[in-house]
Amino acid sequence: MRFPIFQIDAFASRPFTGNPAAVAVLKNWLPDHVMQAIAIENNLAETAFILKGQDSWEIRWFTPELEIDLCGHATLASAFVVFNELGFLGDSLRFKSMSGMLQVNRKGSDLVLDFPSRPPVSCATPAGLLEALGLSLRPVSKARDHFVVLGSEAELALLKPDFKALDKVDCFSVIVTAPGDSVDFVSRFFTPLAGIPEDPVTGSAHCTLIPYWAERLGKMQMTARQISRRGGDLACELKGDRVAIGGQAFKVMHGEFVLPD
Repeated sequence: MRFPIFQIDAFASRPFTGNPAAVAVLKNWLPDHVMQAIAIENNLAETAFILKGQDSWEIRWFTPELEIDLCGHATLASAFVVFNELGFLGDSLRFKSMSGMLQVNRKGSDLVLDFPSRPPVSCATPAGLLEALGLSLRPVSKARDHFVVLGSEAELALLKPDFKALDKVDCFSVIVTAPGDSVDFVSRFFTPLAGIPEDPVTGSAHCTLIPYWAERLGKMQMTARQISRRGGDLACELKGDRVAIGGQAFKVMHGEFVLPD
């Protein structure tokens, strides 16, 4: 079996920035263990598998370790492939996913995700979490991901988590965020249990970041940057119980995956 596969840099200002994702275009769903094996073979933070339905696309996302319920950058990458490589002529498309129907709109050179809002709520701090992050005692909240707020972008940039210790914490992933110097807010995202010690740019994390910063800053439209080594820029808007997350994408690889018989 052969099928097209693309590598796309999402939320990127130019190639080799942002977050790379593989996008596999299928005609039929493969067994879960095969899709997991393909994700391991690609060895990227995410491999998205997309399949054309009657009036929408279906999408699933796999890290090298497991399938996840929502992924922003790989959805942006998948939309880029549909819009630019598969002959789709409209300016809006929908993906059916584990997290419901997700819409992506094309606005000039940007692609804008329409995702669910997931505001953080106060929670007990998982044992060892702050110590693994190298932080002193402070409040922790949670949506899907645990959520920690720092005082400045400089403090966030200097953060050096102990990933071996973090891997032992009862915590799927953690967002650490702070006010930005040249943007409204900045963030970093750590998820060693998914095989990704630090994710370059995390669209799904902004489902939680956007409602938090919208309330704190008193504004619905914001600019954001994830300050990983590769870095990524996001245009953000809170829209009731949804969030809009916009960015650019660039194709860096296009090939054919050959699946052994």
